[in-house]
Amino acid sequence: MEMITPQRLNKGDTVAVLSPSAGVPSVFPHIFDQGIQILEQELNLKVKEMDTARAAAEQLHRNPRQRAEDINRAFADPEIKAIFCSIGGDDSIRILPYLNTDLIMKNPKIIMGASDNTTFLTYLNQLGMVTYYGPTVMAGISQLSRLEDNYKRHILNMLFNPSDTYDFQPYTRWSEGYPDWADPNNTGKINEDKRNTEGWRWLQGEGINSGKLYGGCIEVLEMLKGTRYFCDVEFFNDKILFLENAEETTTVEQIRRIIRSYGMQGMLERIQGLLIGRARDYSDQKKEQLDDAIISVVRDEFQNHMLPIITNVDFGHTDPMFILPIGIRTEVNCEEKRIRLVEPSVL
Repeated sequence: MEMITPQRLNKGDTVAVLSPSAGVPSVFPHIFDQGIQILEQELNLKVKEMDTARAAAEQLHRNPRQRAEDINRAFADPEIKAIFCSIGGDDSIRILPYLNTDLIMKNPKIIMGASDNTTFLTYLNQLGMVTYYGPTVMAGISQLSRLEDNYKRHILNMLFNPSDTYDFQPYTRWSEGYPDWADPNNTGKINEDKRNTEGWRWLQGEGINSGKLYGGCIEVLEMLKGTRYFCDVEFFNDKILFLENAEETTTVEQIRRIIRSYGMQGMLERIQGLLIGRARDYSDQKKEQLDDAIISVVRDEFQNHMLPIITNVDFGHTDPMFILPIGIRTEVNCEEKRIRLVEPSVL
């Protein structure tokens, strides 16, 4: 399938902000306001808040159609050049039947989110559009000024200044979680950061493999399995699969079983690489156990000794996180320990 890649952003462009999952901005408006300020002042964008952006959490929960219609309206509005999600949640799967996919595919534009936003990001990608797994307004953008300068440069390079190739570089420091959002004094703050001494963990693989990025939050993908919004096994041909765990820590054994289910469905023999995001709320010991579990399934149970597996990569529920353009061809070089986009992230 030829992918439709959205146009890049330019300074002064108008972007939509909406809440397709949980109505968290209504609970912590100061965190949301800080994210809007970053979009406007640091990224030089004009922000258009859609109806769902600050809607009450209970209202949004009761009205999945309203959340979907905000996405539809944002794609239909020629003034809007990109769509940013406020935050994740746990039930955006309920909006999928109400998405106007014909309208969306005729008006491709950047749509970026993470965690529960995996539902519509992967669904729209299956239909043929590049989507973006990356920071949300409240988690990742609101904290921009507290994170290293390379993070802002990464956002600009991915969304504003694309190049024919792009090498991902590990961040020098990382953090997980935020001080209590109920206290306005914690606006924009992160928990104490840690020096990135480990870097990525290259568990196995030889040579160079390439494929189109696909994936998201491992728990959300499990919710999609068995529905008409989850892809057929053939869709995993020529893919670099990326997976990460959410805040409520999924255990090592649960992840082992999920990876095993991918193997039993024939997905592991089709993909060209497996990227695992830095595990949220895992101790160093648990991270080693996770690595051992993944290797035991892929290499030992399914006898796949050549599949490149890289863990502890800078995406997911820790900060700062990479923007991963779902559907863009990516190269995994096991000899040079390099992960590279080999086509522009946006046009």
